[in-house]
Amino acid sequence: MSDLWLPTLETATPQEGYELAIKLSRMGVKYTQPSDEIRKQLREVYAHNADSLTAASQVVAINFQTVAAANGYWRK
Repeated sequence: MSDLWLPTLETATPQEGYELAIKLSRMGVKYTQPSDEIRKQLREVYAHNADSLTAASQVVAINFQTVAAANGYWRK
C-alpha cells in the first residue's frame, strides 16, 4: 500500500479520535491480510464469535489510547 492515509494522529475531538482508532484497527487488518476475498470469508467466522469481537474491541481501545495520548487527551 503506497497511498498516504495517515497524515497525522491529531484530531479535533475525542469522537474524531475514536473514529481514527477504528480506522487504524481496520487498516491493520487490511495490511495483514491484503486479500479482500479472504477477509470477506474470515468475517463470517469472527462475526459470530464473542471472543473475536472482544479482541477486536480491545485493539480499537489500544489504538484509541495511542490517539488520545498523541492529542494530549484533548486538554488545552
